[in-house]
Amino acid sequence: MHPRFRLLGLLADGHFHSGEALGAALDLSRAGVWKLVQSLADLGLEVSAVPGRGYRLEHAFQLLDAERILSAVDPAARGRLARVEVLPTVDSTNRFLQSLGASGAPSGTVCLAEHQSAGRGRRGRTWISPFGAALYLSLLWRFPLAPAALGPLSVAVGVLVAEALEDLGVEGAGLKWPNDLLWRGRKLAGVLTEVAGEATGPAQVVIGLGVNVHLPPAVGDAIDQPWVDLSTIQGGRVDRNVLASRLLERLSIGLDRFSREGFAPFRGAWDRLDLARGRPVVMTLGEGRVAGTCRGLDDSGALLVESQGRTGRYLSGEVSLRLPA
Repeated sequence: MHPRFRLLGLLADGHFHSGEALGAALDLSRAGVWKLVQSLADLGLEVSAVPGRGYRLEHAFQLLDAERILSAVDPAARGRLARVEVLPTVDSTNRFLQSLGASGAPSGTVCLAEHQSAGRGRRGRTWISPFGAALYLSLLWRFPLAPAALGPLSVAVGVLVAEALEDLGVEGAGLKWPNDLLWRGRKLAGVLTEVAGEATGPAQVVIGLGVNVHLPPAVGDAIDQPWVDLSTIQGGRVDRNVLASRLLERLSIGLDRFSREGFAPFRGAWDRLDLARGRPVVMTLGEGRVAGTCRGLDDSGALLVESQGRTGRYLSGEVSLRLPA
């Protein structure tokens, strides 16, 4: 592991550590420690340096730990996971798994990262990915189905993420089609599903999740929509390893069920969590816009919008709605 990330492991507790102690642990001179501390700014991390006391991270955080994550997953779900890899930094967890998948990595391969340099959201958007401030998780899953049969998968994944957060006591969150998770009208989490495979199957899917855990306000200023994080909702520190475990547990069981039964088992949960149903919405498709009332989803996961007495069916696009604060 790069010395910079070993240093982070030592400073993650938020306490002061002397340059001498850090140097001994890292086999570096005090000057070397100082240079390494300065490099943490590249990751957006703030470190206090106080003469006589040493160095301290301004905000303590918990490093991800693959062993801890796997050990907290229910054994029935754990058997569906092939491998969990935690990276200090990567361009994109989805891109990393797509590369592994092309090389034959098995279904159930997982990648988590502390930081993404080129995180991606839906429709080509950038996902802001500060170090240690969120959960960036991607899961590779192989289906015996043709890619065309996976249309409702993105919607089902949104349901599974919402249910995992409910398991952890998050109340009041809902889903905006196809798979954005909002809390009181503010973005809490998003999903990006990327499908590859021959027309007749089988299909390889990489499912990417981004969950805001504790975003520094300065980083949040760069996000182009209202947002919220779990530490705000729950009023304190969030265990990211437990969060990852619950997500992987729900996903591994749910994806297996989707492969066997399709969207039907997820329909009731979606209807319960749907933030748009019965509300005025604007559907954007390229340069076109359709204003109407959302009528929920059909059995294929398509969004239904009633406009001027007719109901349109949408498999892609961007839906906008006004939500109560």
